[in-house]
Amino acid sequence: MPATTIHFVRHGKVENPEHLLYERLPGFHLSESGMRMAQATARYIAQDPQLSAAAAVYSSPLERTRETAGEILKQLNQQRAGRGEEPLDVITDGRIIEAGNNFRGTRIGHGRGSLLRGHNLKLVSNLWKPSWGETYAQIAARVGDFAKEKIREYPGQQIIVVSHESPIWSYRHLLETGHAEHNMLLRRAALASITSIAFDCKTGRVISIVYADPAANIQ
Repeated sequence: MPATTIHFVRHGKVENPEHLLYERLPGFHLSESGMRMAQATARYIAQDPQLSAAAAVYSSPLERTRETAGEILKQLNQQRAGRGEEPLDVITDGRIIEAGNNFRGTRIGHGRGSLLRGHNLKLVSNLWKPSWGETYAQIAARVGDFAKEKIREYPGQQIIVVSHESPIWSYRHLLETGHAEHNMLLRRAALASITSIAFDCKTGRVISIVYADPAANIQ
């Protein structure tokens, strides 16, 4: 059956010496190891016959995802040039941005993190919803809206989408279980990993979900 495959890539490691929850804050870029992660995943994509045939590369608007997408584009466009094809450009889309979080700009788990402050305790009253910002259901819904649009736009093709852990996993969890709520400690979406979801072009039904971690050995 004809299928559209969306390859969801998580960005590489971020430079964050203050251990802040950076969420959607500007100015957070890939670290040196994060850049190596992005490059490793970019090589993996370029060397795979299916992935290297991607018709488009999308990214969250944030710096870390656009930088990861940029490394992927370098490798992909080399392949496209060798085939006599026009280069691709990254396309940003706000629906695949990081989850909104009321702890943005604070420290969690380092020193006296924000969770230890009494006025913040109400924000962690529900770990499954979650109660500290945008819910997993809301996150999965916006990513799902994006995916449905791209399935129609790229029938039978491959596209690469660089996003963040929570959007990728919330959407995958929804597809696999019927609900987006999950235990955040059990996510499987490592830095610079690839979650490939194939959809039937006509029905939108999920055909397969495949996970790869090309940057697993990079520190």
